Amino acid sequence: MATYVLLHGAYQGGWIWQRVTPYLRAAGHTVFTPTLDGCAERRHALRSGIDTESHAAEIAEMLFFEDLRDIVLVGTSCGGMVACRVAETARDRIGRIVLADALALFNGETVADHVKRPTAVTTDLRTGPSREDAANRMFASLDGATKDWALARYTPHPVAAMQQPVKLDRFWQQDWNASVIWCRQSVNPPLAHQKRAAETLKARWYELDTGHYPMLTEPAGLARLMMAE
Repeated sequence: MATYVLLHGAYQGGWIWQRVTPYLRAAGHTVFTPTLDGCAERRHALRSGIDTESHAAEIAEMLFFEDLRDIVLVGTSCGGMVACRVAETARDRIGRIVLADALALFNGETVADHVKRPTAVTTDLRTGPSREDAANRMFASLDGATKDWALARYTPHPVAAMQQPVKLDRFWQQDWNASVIWCRQSVNPPLAHQKRAAETLKARWYELDTGHYPMLTEPAGLARLMMAE
């Protein structure tokens, strides 16, 4: 049985995985769903200096203190950036990487190099869509009850993690056991971006006919692909 560490994307927290974890645990796997620093229930700790690298450093520390090895590291959306950095800095603890409709930036790239978003509500510390934009664009593919549930929980994301270039000195030059899952109804991250990641990693390619939040719309299908080797 495997140990899964699931990393959420922007405006989310560990809560986003609630519908997926029962399938993984029913198959006998151990699952961790950490909320990144400054996000969701940890939003009150938001401060300057939180970025992709600090998020990854904290997850790498968690892997060490929990003594987790041969893990399946899953990143979705902007969590893909964090997953790549975690893998680079804690390589000896990673067994497999899964990028689920995820951003997978090359060294020095920023989110804006690949994703074009409407103007967000941005301060010195945080950035995120307005509630109207979240309801009508970001969560547009969700059914009514799920949309209301997600809207009650989405929070702004640490701004530096969305704007600063990522630092990945070694990740893309290393060999990984990897999978890329593309959601066909999702606009961002673009298909070309995800194809680039799959080709560079020589990863297995999977598809789901759903939007950008497969953990909410197709949790059983997503769990099945996450467990595929």
